[in-house]
Amino acid sequence: MKKMLMATTAAALLATNAWADAHSKEVKLGIEFGFTGPIESLTGPMAAGAEMAMKEVTDSGMLMDGAMVTALRADSGCIDNGLAVSSAERLIADGINGLIGADCSGVTGAVLQNVAIPNGMVMISPSATSPGLTTMEDNGLFFRTSPSDAREGEVMAEILKERGVESIALTYTNNDYGKGLADAIESSFKAAGGEVTIVAAHEDGKADYSAEMGALASAGGDLLVVAGYLDQGGAGIIKAALDSGAWDTFGLPGGMIGENLPKNIGPDLDGSYGQIAGSEGKGIDTFAKMAEEAGFDGTSPYAPESYDAAALFLLAMQAAGSTDPAEYKDKIMEVANAPGEKVYPGELGKALEMIANGTDIDYVGASAVELIGPGESAGTYRMIEVRDGKNETIGFK
Repeated sequence: MKKMLMATTAAALLATNAWADAHSKEVKLGIEFGFTGPIESLTGPMAAGAEMAMKEVTDSGMLMDGAMVTALRADSGCIDNGLAVSSAERLIADGINGLIGADCSGVTGAVLQNVAIPNGMVMISPSATSPGLTTMEDNGLFFRTSPSDAREGEVMAEILKERGVESIALTYTNNDYGKGLADAIESSFKAAGGEVTIVAAHEDGKADYSAEMGALASAGGDLLVVAGYLDQGGAGIIKAALDSGAWDTFGLPGGMIGENLPKNIGPDLDGSYGQIAGSEGKGIDTFAKMAEEAGFDGTSPYAPESYDAAALFLLAMQAAGSTDPAEYKDKIMEVANAPGEKVYPGELGKALEMIANGTDIDYVGASAVELIGPGESAGTYRMIEVRDGKNETIGFK
């Protein structure tokens, strides 16, 4: 890593304009999540996680010799490409230096292609998991702190086989996220020797899913896997299955994990299980305590990954000595990975100081960050089972 100049009078004279101006400059990070839409119950803690990292950095006074970090929120709608693109354009017009988001995969791709690439803006998504984003041409501008659904499909297949499931019916929300995840689950489960009786799309926002349930029930299967959204069609599918008696236990991928689902379905969801991106150890334990003190739930899905997305932006800016995306984008992989001194939540000020002094860091963060390939997260998964109306963590993969 290029050694940063010390904050002496001589160094100040040699600093770049971006560094010299930082003392009076406001660094703006956009947060574009679905504050309305099918995962709206998750986005409050996600945004709070990102903003906690920004406050930590501002309070430290160590970012480029005292720059202040400001969050600008915008609504992606999760599944509304038009809203997501217009919201991102507004954030660009407001002068953001980086974009945390988007959240859902389809809108993330739309923002990347229509806003980020034309404007040279870096995006780090904490929750867009479609495998299609891996191969999308991004000019080195797109990163994510949650692993691809290609990996989740493998993990879910392992979990199903370990539980003795021989056959599944599979339904998915009809968008990029749902289709990509369904393809990954289907191929991985078949490769493990399982049978997939049917793969059927469902639309979000319907009042009645009895027709969809008729087709799924006719196909049968030991378990119904619902690759949908917990605040929308996925919940509707589960209610229809319970009402018809077709299934009483469900496989729940990441988009279905959140406290709202057991709360809204009730005790009939007990025994259902699945997985979501998540880690164990010092990073997540520290983050959860910090979040509790800040007044939000740090164990909520993708809240840790959101903290890490914000942190990576600010650490990379420090490493580049610039808030210009063209300058700092190549530093993101560098600060995220070994070699270097490991950095955890609550240590961002120390990390910024180390970078300024020319010390390499390896940002572990709240979600055990390790970026591979084209800005992909290697990632681990938290295994969930619904017990007594709550999502309980039962292990990690």
